[in-house]
Amino acid sequence: MPKPVSPDMTTPPDTVGPQELIKAAQGVYDNAYAPYSHYRVAAAVLADDGTVYTGCNVENAVYPLTICAERTAIFKAVSDGSRKIVALAVVTANGGSPCGACRQVMREFGTDEMPIYVADITGAYHTHTLGELLPESFSSADLHTTEAE
Repeated sequence: MPKPVSPDMTTPPDTVGPQELIKAAQGVYDNAYAPYSHYRVAAAVLADDGTVYTGCNVENAVYPLTICAERTAIFKAVSDGSRKIVALAVVTANGGSPCGACRQVMREFGTDEMPIYVADITGAYHTHTLGELLPESFSSADLHTTEAE
């Protein structure tokens, strides 16, 4: 297991690359609360001001109340005042991809071009864009259109 890094760190956004985000996520991987699925997930998001926010999945006996790692990290960023994320890393034992709900929340605060690094616990990863993972997405821009009369 890699040495944990500070979960919420601030550096210039152009100096935080995939490895740094993955290491930040790996640093909170063991904090995941997954007594039902036993599937730990950790995430790190990079806000446009250079702050890295981390999160892990937190399960609940009432399954729909479970929150994913990606949404935990994004909601931490938002609760601290960030409104734009520029990159995200997610770490699972087997390199699992974000669920649909997490992809939609990413779209609320990120762009189609935002890189998403999907890594396994060793740090091996694949890079996708949000647009690849959530094509033809619905966003706030869709709410500002009016129907033709």
